[in-house]
Amino acid sequence: MACSCAHGVVFDANLLQNSALEDGLAGWAPLGACTKLSAHVEEPANVPTETINDVADDYKPSGRYILAAGRACEEDGLCQAIPGGALKPRVTYRVAGWISLGDCAAKVDGAGDAVVRINIRLGSDGEEECMVVEGGAVCAEAGKWTEIKGVFRLKASPVLSGAAAVHVQGAPAGVDVKVMDLQVFAVDRKARFKKLKKKTDKVRRRDVVLKFADAGASSAVSGASIRVMQMDQSFAFGACINPAVIQDPNFVDFFTKHFDWAVFENELKWYHTEAVQGQLNYADTDALLDFCDRYGKPVRGHCIFWAVDNMVQKWVKALDNDQLTAAVQGRLTSLLTRYAGRFPHYDVNNEMLHGSFFQDKLGEDVNAFMFKETARIDPGAALFVNDYNVEGGNDPNATPEKYIAQINALQEKGAPVGGIGLQGHVTNPVGEIICDALDKLATTDLPIWLTELDACETDLDLRADDYEVVLREAYAHPAVEGVVFWGFMQGHMWRQDACLVNSDGTVNCAGERFINLRREWTSHARGKIDSDGNFKFRGYHGSYVVQLATATGKMHKTFSVEKGDTPLVLDMDV
Repeated sequence: MACSCAHGVVFDANLLQNSALEDGLAGWAPLGACTKLSAHVEEPANVPTETINDVADDYKPSGRYILAAGRACEEDGLCQAIPGGALKPRVTYRVAGWISLGDCAAKVDGAGDAVVRINIRLGSDGEEECMVVEGGAVCAEAGKWTEIKGVFRLKASPVLSGAAAVHVQGAPAGVDVKVMDLQVFAVDRKARFKKLKKKTDKVRRRDVVLKFADAGASSAVSGASIRVMQMDQSFAFGACINPAVIQDPNFVDFFTKHFDWAVFENELKWYHTEAVQGQLNYADTDALLDFCDRYGKPVRGHCIFWAVDNMVQKWVKALDNDQLTAAVQGRLTSLLTRYAGRFPHYDVNNEMLHGSFFQDKLGEDVNAFMFKETARIDPGAALFVNDYNVEGGNDPNATPEKYIAQINALQEKGAPVGGIGLQGHVTNPVGEIICDALDKLATTDLPIWLTELDACETDLDLRADDYEVVLREAYAHPAVEGVVFWGFMQGHMWRQDACLVNSDGTVNCAGERFINLRREWTSHARGKIDSDGNFKFRGYHGSYVVQLATATGKMHKTFSVEKGDTPLVLDMDV
């Protein structure tokens, strides 16, 4: 990995010594009651050759690993000290490597897999202020190497001795843990941004040739002044709204200027529209739809059902299976017939990676039924799965692989899944990890949206950087079609310390970063018609208006730039 330095930080340099065990077990030590560490070599055929993006082309895992045996509890494992002062505050660090379990795992827990965690311990054991920072988690398996993609950031310099160590823990007592090529290194976000700008140009822009006359008549317009302005983008940006925020003029002003789509925070959810069985209340939904209609903003339908148990209203939980089946059908019929054609997207059953209320009650076919019945009643809507943590690499329950498996299972049962929702409730985001998830999910050939973006960070400069990380990765990826923020104004957001706009309406630096990115991704061009009657420019996908001033007057025309690998040639009749 290449290294660069800024403010005393060396980027992309591993802070752990002897990660690949060239010197045996030097630097590594057992943790807790773990009785034995040993070094081993894996056969090359069993070592993963595919890692996350943005590494050297010739990079391969070493095949050498540590086996931690004799573990008496989940706290036992292995550790290594991190050089004093190496960890800097306000820097995003990645934890990378491969984790596996010993062959005894299936015998001990019956499943053959278990969660292994990487923690960063700051301070010595005797210090009262010793603290532990989560560095990542992975669902490891016996006989298979799984890549860990952890992330952490220190908010401020710890008031400690400077001692730090990485701890590998987890898995039930008696299960051996294997660790290969574990690394901790600072992420160079600026270098990543430079690469993404080149990728964005390829994915989101296209050469355009505007032809105003054929060669024989080019003298009529040759040299005329022309101005091309982009009016809107094909890529969508949106934000969530609720009845309170649309009464705030500052909110409305920022929303209408900078967002193309809306989503309702709670007002379409079943627990809101039918808090009491049989008492339907769509007043808030109707009011929000009227607001969006006035400003020409399409709306994502979030959500028809919510799979997580504690998000299901009490009266629904009290129903027997036959009553619940009838209630599910009633919800579908009531909502979808009332608003047929009004919501271009629906999140059909929210967070199925993290909850299974309806499936537990009504069987494994109910999720596919929800999709099929939604499509029958409102065939024009794109039907999404929607879940959290998939893009972060830190939730063993929500990996891209598990999301893909869920989508495949739904499709095999006939569910017309039309899109993938990544909620995007991020903390310390890393672009390469997000891109890795997007790459994997893109293999489904389904459009991807970030549906509930918020970046929680008290430090405003870091918050702006965090938003830029996510936005640049999303915008540069060809499978992503839109990003929806889960609010943007202080005091009106589910997660605190994530706002773009302060409560008084002033735009903070995170908001300015977003505005600047939207400006960067908008094309305008000025110039003269050439001697062949053509004007050439390179523009972002979206709709445009062209103004042409000739001796005989002015002309205004509109056109669109769609995706394409070849130049777009458009005939402009003068």
